[in-house]
Amino acid sequence: MKKLMNRPEDYVDDMLRGIYSAHKDDVTYAAGDMRCYVSAHKHAGKVAIVTGGGTGHLPLFLGYVGEGLLDGCGVGGVFQSPSPEQIYEISKEVDGGAGVLYLYGNYTGDIMTFDMASEMCGMDGIETKSIVGADDVNSGAPEVRRGVAGIFFMYKAAGAKAAQMGSLEQVLAAAQKAKDHTRTVGFALTPCIIPEVGHANFTLAENEMAMGMGIHGEPGIWNGPLKTSRAIVEESLDTLLKDMPLSRGDEICLLVNGLGATSIEELYIMAGDAAEALADRGICVYRSFVGEFATSMEMAGASLSICRVDEEMKEWMDYPVSTPFYCQR
Repeated sequence: MKKLMNRPEDYVDDMLRGIYSAHKDDVTYAAGDMRCYVSAHKHAGKVAIVTGGGTGHLPLFLGYVGEGLLDGCGVGGVFQSPSPEQIYEISKEVDGGAGVLYLYGNYTGDIMTFDMASEMCGMDGIETKSIVGADDVNSGAPEVRRGVAGIFFMYKAAGAKAAQMGSLEQVLAAAQKAKDHTRTVGFALTPCIIPEVGHANFTLAENEMAMGMGIHGEPGIWNGPLKTSRAIVEESLDTLLKDMPLSRGDEICLLVNGLGATSIEELYIMAGDAAEALADRGICVYRSFVGEFATSMEMAGASLSICRVDEEMKEWMDYPVSTPFYCQR
């Protein structure tokens, strides 16, 4: 294992110290706990949006805390959930009087954490609503699907609606609309190493890939020889469009996401292949997002997400945002 760190057990807190030092004008933490990550800018009367999850996925989750997006994030250990107490303290800190939306991935530990935090907030008179991202088509039926990179579109929709001073119900509805219209397929080329474990979390042969592999190393739907970018894109789109059929002339936003060790050049190869393959199907790409949006430490691989858009969704996708990790003007 070769990683730039001090002690494996200090990996998360050392990372957070670096972030707070580098971006002290934009982010801070609540209740004296560095893992209670919040925006330095509070907006009275605005619905606050709180997310959370394990470290190892930057810029997911904490990277989307900032103007036009989220207000706080519970930071767990590597691939581990934050605690209910952390989400509770974050909620108290960011609540502007209009309620708090919990928006996070569909993982058992996170669900338990946010449900308990919601109960604690209720005793303090803070209204909360919850919604989970569940966009990973290859991980099962809709109710059990993992939340992966497609949660970005939910962040964008909910964040824009909150910035426009929508009510808690309206912000929840915006997140739900994005969720209903988003699907993701991902694949891995290599494993990754959790610092405190010190060895790879699964194995792949030199010329092997895993279609449907989860961002924590969850098994995919097949392992086999590495395919070309165009072949991977075609299979991914077939899967996505079988699950969410689109008609000729429909418009989407396309997200090409790198998992941590895939070069931006490779992601743009996939983006070009995806745009051509979608055009062949008569589907229009309104806007493309290419880069790292939800990683898995140093795992090589990528995911493709599509989000069907109408005029309202386009407005939310175009809404300007600014965080230390992601800006859109």
